[in-house]
Amino acid sequence: MEKPSRPPPPPSTSLLRHLINFDTAVSLTLYNLTQPILPRPFLKLLEISGDGRLFFPILLSLLLSPLRSASPLLLTLLVNLLIGSLLDLLLIGLIKHLVRRSRPVYNKHMFLTFAVDHWSFPSGHASRVCFTASLFYLSSDLIPSIFLQLKSGMLGLDEFESVKRLNVIVIAWATATSVSRVLLGRHFVFDVAAGAGLGVLNASFVFHFLNCEFVSSILSRKLSW
Repeated sequence: MEKPSRPPPPPSTSLLRHLINFDTAVSLTLYNLTQPILPRPFLKLLEISGDGRLFFPILLSLLLSPLRSASPLLLTLLVNLLIGSLLDLLLIGLIKHLVRRSRPVYNKHMFLTFAVDHWSFPSGHASRVCFTASLFYLSSDLIPSIFLQLKSGMLGLDEFESVKRLNVIVIAWATATSVSRVLLGRHFVFDVAAGAGLGVLNASFVFHFLNCEFVSSILSRKLSW
């Protein structure tokens, strides 16, 4: 008696599997191609620069420093960074827990801070650095005033040119750090692309809606009660 054949997989499942296989192959190719070229210590330095264990202490130190009194605009920017970073931490952790995509098998010597760090999708480093770079870009109009309030000589006569250079540096750092996640074998390409996209969206949301002004208005209402 002839056994009934299995029904073909749904098109959406088949397409997803093809995308995952393609992502895995491209990521492995990039990893193998760059191993002899790029020095691993440089990639590790980029990894550390976007790590939350470094990012949050620096951010909190700046928030508690005398600089916040010297420049109210700097305080606004730092609070926006803190709000977005906490939102990023919660969002990325939730998605990692729900998706549970394993990291590349060639990922070696990685320190895990949280349980969800076992999972690969999306990249928390990429989301964090792209959020930071996007928020800096959206806050470009504030930066000249911040340096003036701090009486810094960093900006020359052409303030707009100085801000443009600062944005280029931050965006270059965010791009290099995101790419390094694939080249170190920590993530697949799609993980990094998704993380970067979420970081940009997070920055836009915080800048336009869930910002320092919004939080201050909520707190003032509660205190007035």
